Amino acid sequence: MRTLKLGETGLEVSALGLGCVGLSEFYGPVDREESLATLRAAADAGMTFLDTSDYYGIDSANERMIGEFLAKGGGDRSGFTVATKFGPVREPGTGELLGVRSDPAYVRTACEASLRRLGTDHIDLYYVHHPDFVTPIEETVGAMAELVAAGKVRHLGLSNVSAAELRAGHKMHPITAVQNEWSLFTREYEDTVVPVCAELGIGFVAYSPFSRGFLTGRHTSTDGLAEDDIRRSMPRFDASNATHNAALLAPIRRIAEARGATMAQVALAWLLHRPDMHHIAVVPIPGTRSPARLRENANALSLPLTSEELAALDSIAQQVKGDRMPPPPDLD
Repeated sequence: MRTLKLGETGLEVSALGLGCVGLSEFYGPVDREESLATLRAAADAGMTFLDTSDYYGIDSANERMIGEFLAKGGGDRSGFTVATKFGPVREPGTGELLGVRSDPAYVRTACEASLRRLGTDHIDLYYVHHPDFVTPIEETVGAMAELVAAGKVRHLGLSNVSAAELRAGHKMHPITAVQNEWSLFTREYEDTVVPVCAELGIGFVAYSPFSRGFLTGRHTSTDGLAEDDIRRSMPRFDASNATHNAALLAPIRRIAEARGATMAQVALAWLLHRPDMHHIAVVPIPGTRSPARLRENANALSLPLTSEELAALDSIAQQVKGDRMPPPPDLD
C-alpha cells in the first residue's frame, strides 16, 4: 500500500487507515478473535495506520486489544502508526458516558493511561476526541504540546473541531491532522475546516467514510441491527429518513456495477479524489470487522473515477435527510 505525508509535520502513514472502534463496540456483537484477525489482515495489506480512542469499548477495551496485538501478533511496533484520542469520560465497568474533559490536568492523565493500555512508550498521533465546551482549545493544545516535548507523543491532532478551533489550536503547536467526518453523505466541513487545512498544511483524517455503513448498501435502515447498535439512534437511519436516503444510493450502485466494484469501494474512491480538488492530504479510516471487507476496501486505491462519475456522485450530500449524529446526551 502506498503511503503519504499527513500534513507538514513529517508524519507518513498508509493511504488508508483502519478505524478500530467497531472492533470493540457500538455496531452490534463483537467477536474478539475476529477483531484480532482483522488487525492481522490490516497489517498484511499494509494498512498500518490504526485509529483508536480511550472511549472505544468499556474500560478502553479497544486500546487494550491493540496493545495486545502490537505485543503479540503485530510484529515490530515501529511498523505501525498508532493514533488515539481522549476527551469523553466513561464510568468504569458500565461504560456510561459521564462527561467530556479536555482540561490540561486531564490531558496528562489520559495520555499516561493510554500509553499503559497500548503497551508503548509513545503515541504517534494524539487527538482531543472532542473539546469539552469549557476549556479554551489553546489550553488543551498547550498541555498536549508538553507531551510532545516529553517524548510521549510524536504528533498532535484535533477531532470534531470547527475551523476556528483548528486555527486557534495550530497557533499553540503545529497540528498534524484534523479528524472529522467526511463522506458522500457528510460534506459540511468542505467550506470551513478543509480550507484551513489547505492554508496551514494540516492533513485530514476522514472518519465514517461509509456513513456508518449506509453507503455500502448493506445497512440502510435499522432492520436487523442489534438492540444496542448505535445506528438505532442516528437520524439518517430512522424510518422517517431511511427510505429517502436509500434511494440516493442509486448512482453509487450504478457505478459499482459498471466497474465490477463494491459500493464501499466507490464511496472510498470518491473520497480519495478530494486531495486533487482541495490540495490537502486526505486519509480515510474505514472501519470493518471482516478481513475480507478490509481487503476489498484496500482495493479502492486502484479505482480512479472519471469526471462524469464524480459529477454523478457530487449531488448526493445535499439531498440527505437527517442529522449525521443523534442529539448529545444531557449530562447535567
